[in-house]
Amino acid sequence: MTRLVYFAWVRERIGKAEEDIVLPASVRTVSDLLTHLTSLGEEYEAALQFPEVIRVAIDQEHVEHDEPIAGAREIGLFPPMTGG
Repeated sequence: MTRLVYFAWVRERIGKAEEDIVLPASVRTVSDLLTHLTSLGEEYEAALQFPEVIRVAIDQEHVEHDEPIAGAREIGLFPPMTGG
């Protein structure tokens, strides 16, 4: 079981702040995760339609999309950071 935490407009479009899900064995990287999530329904598709802009943190550390997710306790999904 992996805890997913959603932030800002990702959370608004999916309609929940967090959830615990069981991931299929084929989901090995952040990129795999984003692809898998878009298959879960329209709200996920809307939130993740441009996966290249989604920032991801594994156990509160920002990672690239090719990062393995094995052993992750928490995965956060964020929209692009803005501001200055």
